[in-house]
Amino acid sequence: MKRVIVGLSGGVDSSVAAYLLKEQGYEVIGLFMKNWHDDSVTISDECPWLDDSNDALLVAEKLGIPFQTVDLSEQYKERIVDYMFHEYEKGRTPNPDVLCNREIKFDVFLKIALSLGADYVATGHYCRKETIVENGKEVHRLLAGKDPNKDQSYFLCQLSQEQLAKTLFPVGELLKPEVREIAAEQDLVTADKKDSQGLCFIGKVRLPDFLQQKLKPKEGNIVEIPASEDKYTRVIPEFESKKEELEFLATKYQYAIDEGKIVGRHQGAHYYTKGQRKGLAVGGTPEPLFVIETDVNTNTIYTGQGKSHPGLYRKALFISNEELHWVREDLALKVDEELQVMARIRYRQPLDKATLHQIDSGMYVVFENDQSAITEGQFVAWYIDEELVGSGVIS
Repeated sequence: MKRVIVGLSGGVDSSVAAYLLKEQGYEVIGLFMKNWHDDSVTISDECPWLDDSNDALLVAEKLGIPFQTVDLSEQYKERIVDYMFHEYEKGRTPNPDVLCNREIKFDVFLKIALSLGADYVATGHYCRKETIVENGKEVHRLLAGKDPNKDQSYFLCQLSQEQLAKTLFPVGELLKPEVREIAAEQDLVTADKKDSQGLCFIGKVRLPDFLQQKLKPKEGNIVEIPASEDKYTRVIPEFESKKEELEFLATKYQYAIDEGKIVGRHQGAHYYTKGQRKGLAVGGTPEPLFVIETDVNTNTIYTGQGKSHPGLYRKALFISNEELHWVREDLALKVDEELQVMARIRYRQPLDKATLHQIDSGMYVVFENDQSAITEGQFVAWYIDEELVGSGVIS
């Protein structure tokens, strides 16, 4: 019997994952990860870890599997929270869920599981793994989940072949209603439990409160840039080289305060992100204001009216080599190579046609259609058919 350690989160997906593995004849052990102690910044009762660990324990008892809690809050603080503060300080917007999977669930947690004699770890993610043989070597493919509404492959876009080799995704072949049905049939306490919202493992957080622990509020201007600004009708020049053209397409608009009018004040540019509409507290415009750029150096937020404001849109982005990751290392591009893919710059966004261009210092991703709110620090992930083959942090 192969031993599998399931990350029981106290939610319905991981509960059903544990049940399915047990049915398939694995020796299953449930492990709950406690990753957060500080309740001062969570919105009360939305996702308290105590309720979750109790639910996980009840599920383990119901399934008749061993259960224990492991405290990873120190590693979580170091690898996720500190990284987040650092990124926000630089004016970038990190994705803690992607990081949490790479650094905590499939690294720290995986190592604990292996030290307990596990052959695999399993989670309740809606994605699938398929193992093929290429040139006599096993290659693990990360595939989208069968449920198009719940596919979570994007959140696993930073996993490596070594991590995938040791991982199982038991609910990836199921639709969410089927998962709930199984949980109800097995009388699991999590059958009707709402899906948790908010930061991976922390629950719903007031992000400004959370960030204020490290990044002090600092008043600055909110500037509105008119959609008619000359820079949006820029003439496309003649390019000397492909690289020059790619650089041009990926360059973001630069703004100065005197190009628009000051419409309000804010408490710190690093609390805001591109594409954000809520939380600006500026009224009186015909269309709502959206953040089109933040400048942490001058502590200024630039906004534009309406979600079709040209300042929100760009066709291309760049990833530096240090932040480029191939799940399928065998498909990695060499300098001057290009590849047609489908890509997305955020979870739940429909995939869009794109071309990857590898240069010596990194990679450009050029989309067929302009993308709204390309945000530095977020992850872009690319697919071939239903397989996620690579990802990177937007520079």
